[in-house]
Amino acid sequence: MKRVVSVWTPDWPITVWTRSSRDGADPARPSPPEGEPFALVESGVHGLTLLALNPAARAAGLYRGQAHADARAILPALLSAPAEPERDRASLKRLALWAERYSPCVAADDRAAGLEGLLLDMTGGAHLFGGEAALLAELRGRLAQAGIPARVAIADTPAAAWGLARFSVHDEAIAPPGRTREAIAELPMEALRLEAEALSLLRRFGLKRIGDLYGLPRAGLARRFRGEAGLRLVERLDQALGVSSEPLIPERPAPLYRAWMAFAEPLIDVEGIDVHLPGLAKALASELERDGQGARRLRLTGFRVDGRVTTIEAGLSAPATAPGHLLRLLRETGLERLDLGFGIDALMLAACRAEPVARRQAEITDDGPRAGDAEALAGLIDRLQAKLGEGTVRRPSLRESWIPERSEAWTPAAPEAAPTPAGADARARPILLLDPPEPVEAIAELPDGVPARFIWRRASRRVVKADGPERLSPEWWREPVPSAGEGADKTPRTRDYYRVEDDQGRRYWLFREGLYNREDLDRRPSWWMHGVFP
Repeated sequence: MKRVVSVWTPDWPITVWTRSSRDGADPARPSPPEGEPFALVESGVHGLTLLALNPAARAAGLYRGQAHADARAILPALLSAPAEPERDRASLKRLALWAERYSPCVAADDRAAGLEGLLLDMTGGAHLFGGEAALLAELRGRLAQAGIPARVAIADTPAAAWGLARFSVHDEAIAPPGRTREAIAELPMEALRLEAEALSLLRRFGLKRIGDLYGLPRAGLARRFRGEAGLRLVERLDQALGVSSEPLIPERPAPLYRAWMAFAEPLIDVEGIDVHLPGLAKALASELERDGQGARRLRLTGFRVDGRVTTIEAGLSAPATAPGHLLRLLRETGLERLDLGFGIDALMLAACRAEPVARRQAEITDDGPRAGDAEALAGLIDRLQAKLGEGTVRRPSLRESWIPERSEAWTPAAPEAAPTPAGADARARPILLLDPPEPVEAIAELPDGVPARFIWRRASRRVVKADGPERLSPEWWREPVPSAGEGADKTPRTRDYYRVEDDQGRRYWLFREGLYNREDLDRRPSWWMHGVFP
């Protein structure tokens, strides 16, 4: 059965402000005096309103949404500052990444201002932390140590957990599996995440608790409201009771495979992490091999004691499951890039991408070195990328185009050999291409004929042998490649390529762009040098 944990961080903007101003870490956010009422304000339709309040301000009777002028009239000593919603939202996302120590699927819930929190999919995972009660206690305790007040709840549905965390009388609420209906029956209607107009109408009907809706027919309930309000009420109730599904969208996709390790004492140096890496790599490789998969991207995440996370990632050129290779790759990437802060108390090694492993059988005649060439090359590519950075090791690959500039593209290196087109003649194209082609002054006996002499780079060359032409037309169905040496606004023209050899035995790849009296009459055909043969 699905189990979801909801974490509510009351007055989250105040928490972010307090943590950032602690010990003068952010001079732009001075910390208010201890015990003094303080609030963050935002601009509304009718002026400034209170967005979040500290405990002292709430104890004085102020509330969220109150006009700032009214609050100052009631409490002249109130201190205030403008809210920063973007910064608060970014901080909530960082908190969601920290919560990945409990679940790979963590969503930041900031849809309702003042009710921000997290949603964790804990299906089948609570026993790893000693049960649901122990999980909620540990989660809330860790947040309290980091200076983040929180209320937590667990239920069968995200909507039910959301309501229990915010409106239950307990700071740690548990809805027993399969008993969501009874668990949320006494909650107020606000626990269904309804708009203010719908809540007002429900109160007029005398409906105050969620349980009051259970005995009412759905069709009649929806007709009592105007517009979409009735449909939204039924939808919210169905989501809370599990009649309709409500997916969780995690802050980052859950890894396909992961290995986890927690520590009683924080690790404060890279050497301590390196000691535990072999066990993580072996555990991850075991999971991959069980399903016949190989890792294509690794992520090592360290969960710091101050509530932050630090990560390093590495890509692989081919699926791999060997623990030694995974371990070596992480070390080559650089464990020193992990920002340990005051120490980390948990490590997670995850395979963010995985692909089926193609099993290779060595031939009987293989006498050793050649049998593992592909694996050795893949290991070399991975280590080079780990040292130099992703995307630095590339190879040319063929593209479906007869235009030389488009016939090849740089792609990530792989241990497999690059494919070659059927019937390709390696001698038809030079190894070295000039980018862009360089202008040539050519003299030909006939306008459409082979040049008898040409000048390139201020040197005159006499042609003694020639082969061609090879005519290449523009690819009219694609975005056009500009003519050689011309601006992007020029229309591409037909090219006639020639392989020529001069009187000193040097061979070149020339082309004439344009046809005499046949296309683009405003421009004369021109000659260009595109490559040199070895």
